[in-house]
Amino acid sequence: MTAQETADLRELPSEELERELDESLRSLFNLRFQAATRQLADVSQVRRARRRVARVRTRLREREIRAAIGESAEVAASDADEEEQE
Repeated sequence: MTAQETADLRELPSEELERELDESLRSLFNLRFQAATRQLADVSQVRRARRRVARVRTRLREREIRAAIGESAEVAASDADEEEQE
């Protein structure tokens, strides 16, 4: 995967990332099945598919963490406002 493809993943909305994850997992399953039945000529495809799944999961997790940090910052700010008012 090129740096451009990785950058493209960052630009995708979360819904599309979820779809991409589903598609990548299905692809990985099929590749593993083909490798197990000796129908896969290029076994390096399994590795590339695993890495694609990992990249997508990483992007989704980054967004979860950013959302959690944003929420905690908002809570801290509202708590500080409440203390100032008292």
